[in-house]
Amino acid sequence: MKKNMGSTDRIIRLMLAAVFAYLYFGDVVTGTLGLVLVILGGVFVLTSVVSFCPLYSIFGLNTCLVKKS
Repeated sequence: MKKNMGSTDRIIRLMLAAVFAYLYFGDVVTGTLGLVLVILGGVFVLTSVVSFCPLYSIFGLNTCLVKKS
């Protein structure tokens, strides 16, 4: 698995996951929408940790900086 996420992208995803968790656990958003946000936040955390997004590879996107040698 090749990295295809840059650090800015990872930070944004982690911040969104934190917001989703706050909305759900703070009882701001409940029910089905709340569960969807928690699951989406979990996916954001997982993809941020491994620096790989499967959707990016499908669409040919890459936000990871290329090291020049």
